[in-house]
Amino acid sequence: MTRKLCLLLGGLAVLVSAPAFAAATGQLDLTSTGVGVFAVGIFVVAYLLVMGEEYLHLRKSKPVLVAAGVIWTMIGWTYMNNGIPGVTEAAFRQNLLEYAELLLFLLVAMTYINAMEERRLFDALRAWMIRKGFSYKSLFWLTGFLAFFISPIADNLTTALLMCAVVTKVGEGDRRFINLCCVNIVIAANAGGAFSPFGDITTLMVWQAGIVKFNEFFILFIPSLVNYLVPALVMNFFIENRKPAAQYEEIELKRGAIRIVMLFLLTIASAVVCHSLLHLPPVLGMMTGLGYLQFFGYFLRRTLPGSLARKRAMARKRGDDEALKRLGSVVPFDVFNRVARAEWDTLLFFYGVVMCVGGLGYMGYLALVSDLLYTSWDAVYANITLGVLSAIVDNIPVMFAVLTMQPEMSHGNWLLITLSAGVGGSLLSIGSAAGVALMGQARGMYTFAGHLKWTPVIALGYVASIMVHLWLNADSFSIYG
Repeated sequence: MTRKLCLLLGGLAVLVSAPAFAAATGQLDLTSTGVGVFAVGIFVVAYLLVMGEEYLHLRKSKPVLVAAGVIWTMIGWTYMNNGIPGVTEAAFRQNLLEYAELLLFLLVAMTYINAMEERRLFDALRAWMIRKGFSYKSLFWLTGFLAFFISPIADNLTTALLMCAVVTKVGEGDRRFINLCCVNIVIAANAGGAFSPFGDITTLMVWQAGIVKFNEFFILFIPSLVNYLVPALVMNFFIENRKPAAQYEEIELKRGAIRIVMLFLLTIASAVVCHSLLHLPPVLGMMTGLGYLQFFGYFLRRTLPGSLARKRAMARKRGDDEALKRLGSVVPFDVFNRVARAEWDTLLFFYGVVMCVGGLGYMGYLALVSDLLYTSWDAVYANITLGVLSAIVDNIPVMFAVLTMQPEMSHGNWLLITLSAGVGGSLLSIGSAAGVALMGQARGMYTFAGHLKWTPVIALGYVASIMVHLWLNADSFSIYG
């Protein structure tokens, strides 16, 4: 993302459609039927199994994959019994298309991260941090602030993956420290993505809809910063003020490491240009970036023999037997090995979530919830509640539901739902793409339960950020009479 860079649950524009659309397509309201209730039950059970991954040792993709299949099977069977079997196919394909964009986007981002890790970039960064004498507290704040200020450009998912890779290297297996840093990174990345059109798919949707102008997102900078700082200041007191074990090893970057970083930045720029200038999906730029990496991998393989010959000659001249031994075990760079090392459990989990929520939306549940909130409640309370809900359902379908309903709200309330949906996902590890991805990348170190015990502190930051927005941008709430 830049999810943005991660187009998580985009198909819900079709699923939570207006009554006119439902009438034209024969879409059925299944919210009060036994099929609908059973589908909700299946989804709840699946998510409970996801939450218990740490204790059940059951990969999180399995329950949601089965739940998605059951939910859409019930939808298809119901529509066949009502004599309109062709309607559901279009809705399912739309969900599948949006997931395909997400899958390819994430796959490219993960491939680049794996390539940088293979070139020993994170090992070198870890060694540099240790040589600089950073304590655990310094590392906590350094990775947090980097995540906050990089995510508005690179998107919160990609930024979180990068910072997590650094933390897991520096943390040296310290589960408590790594979990705390990952929680901090998720909060920082989500908060940083909330004040930029390219920081989160929800902000991108609001911008594309023309509701909030590009420069108006930056009004949310201070509330977003407060959202990050409040929990970070509290968590800071629970970090041991010690340094990682002294390791003064010199890490030599493999050939092409820096150039791969530059290609990754070029890939992100390509994705941004595709969206902002050409009005094409960002995944086009990401897949083009995978082509950059493949061409560079070809160059590395073709030039490897000559590079090894020069290095061997230099090592013999120095009498460096260790270097000669190391050069004898060099493996050519292979892009597809990096692709294979992507976190497939996470990618399949996203498929399950997309299709489960898509199915529930098609049954009418998201439209029902959105209509109930904005009809019975004040918009401010509704937007705050939806932000909390995004920690469970994910912010993408929540934002799609709101945009589809188009409730009459002040400009300040549109900024509020943008903020709450962006940072509300930090309340749970499964509430945002960044959190889900880090559970896969730091498996066993960063878990649902490990994040959950900090939820009360994160909630303080959530409330504080909303109060700051209501105070600083009070004038924007009076536009709508």
